[in-house]
Parts: sequence; C-alpha cells; structure tokens
Amino acid sequence: MLAGFEKIVEERIKQALKKGEFDDLPGSGKPLKEDDASIPEHLRMAWKILKNADCLPPEIELKKNIAETRDLMAGMGESPEKYRLLKKLNFFIMKFNSMRNGPANLEIPQEYLEKMSDRL
Repeated sequence: MLAGFEKIVEERIKQALKKGEFDDLPGSGKPLKEDDASIPEHLRMAWKILKNADCLPPEIELKKNIAETRDLMAGMGESPEKYRLLKKLNFFIMKFNSMRNGPANLEIPQEYLEKMSDRL
C-alpha cells in the first residue's frame, strides 16, 4: 500500500524539479540548520559528537538492521540463505523488543517462513 503512495510522491517531486519549483527556496545552497531544541541542554554536546562520528543509539541501530534484513529477504525464494536471514531478523527483533520495556502489544512481531505457518 505504501509503495504505491511512495511512487506517486516520487513522481510529483520529479515533476516539480523539472518545472523548477525548488530553484528559489530560502536557504538554497546553504547547510541545513540543526535543530537540537528537543535534546536536553546537558546532552547536546555528547549528541553532537556522536552524530558527527556517525554513531546511532542502539535502538535506532537495531531498527536499521531489521529494515536492512527485511529488504534483503524481500526478493528471495525459499532457500537456506533466506532461512539464515530469517533467524538473524528474529534475533534483531527479539533484542529490540527486550530493550524497550514496553507493553507486549507494542513489540515488533517476529517473522516466520510461510511453510511453517501453513503446517500449524
């Protein structure tokens, strides 16, 4: 569902670029201004150092790993490699859910191969 919406958005952005609608935007060609107002003042320097070092918080890193693994599995057929990636994906999901300390209904569900779910 979202993929279709993303295609529409991308197409509209391309059309606007061709028409030159983004040419005279304020601040064009200048670096983006960082907004750190949501970060407590005593953590801003540490946040900036970590950001400049390209370090992510563990939760964000795990979500990134989950998304990358899902992308890798998307085009694969049934194979030992897909099963290996599925185990890796479920490990990332389990680790992420254990870090959150939230209600169970907000956890990311683990994924299983279609054949296994058909057997049950």
